[in-house]
Amino acid sequence: MSDLLAALLLGIIEGITEFLPISSTGHLLIAERWLGHRSDLFNIAIQAGAILAVTVIYRQRLWGLLAAFAGRDLRAPFDPLGVDVRPAEVRNYGFKLMLAFAVTAVGGLLLKKMGWELPDTVRPIAWALILGAFWMVAAEQLAARRAASEGERTAIAWRTAVLVGVAQVVAGVFPGTSRSAATIFVALLAGTTSRAAATEFAFLVGIPTMFAATGYEFLSMLKDGGIAGEDWNALGVAFVASAVTAFVAVKWLLRYIQSHRFTAFAAYRLALGVALLLWLPAGG
Repeated sequence: MSDLLAALLLGIIEGITEFLPISSTGHLLIAERWLGHRSDLFNIAIQAGAILAVTVIYRQRLWGLLAAFAGRDLRAPFDPLGVDVRPAEVRNYGFKLMLAFAVTAVGGLLLKKMGWELPDTVRPIAWALILGAFWMVAAEQLAARRAASEGERTAIAWRTAVLVGVAQVVAGVFPGTSRSAATIFVALLAGTTSRAAATEFAFLVGIPTMFAATGYEFLSMLKDGGIAGEDWNALGVAFVASAVTAFVAVKWLLRYIQSHRFTAFAAYRLALGVALLLWLPAGG
């Protein structure tokens, strides 16, 4: 397989899996066993492509947040659920996003100081996929029961923001957990019974989180001279592939969850996890 084709496939895998609740890190670690290990810069680039796509999708939401903090009333572009909200409520939502990001940033920096390294073995990925599948189903069932008895809740509580930040740190420690799955279902368990509202918050808080992590890693590489000898053609192909496929995947997901539960993703995680465990004795 040519290097450009391998880069294209890795970019597509990153774009599809980054924001779907199935774990991009787990899929990439597995895919690299067949498509070849890539540099840290390559991995940063394809993640940046996925972040760019989500930023474009949520550009009106982000502008609404900035406008609210600047004292301007831009209600309609902000709210994804069609509810008219006041600038004060938008600012309150923004502060909760900042809190979730701050918790993630502090946790991530502590892990860096402790010298933690991302594990790259298949077995923990497989178990994380399996356990995450059962957790997803349980969380959504609980949210559905709450919605039936108490009505749908779209509000994000302060406690939810803190727990979402913690969930992002945990997802970074255990490949296969999925950052999007961890944050969405923690929000559902914490009392936000609306799939759309939980997903919206998870994706919005993921934008500064992933930009910060990507920027931190890139600056570290520049400082250490880690960009020499990079195949820029392959990197460019992968970046574009990741951005395009992430855009399509997120737009599809946002439509899908309007009328469907996350059960199909849980079934996929379970099937993939079991397949990996069965594969390990022969090829692991």
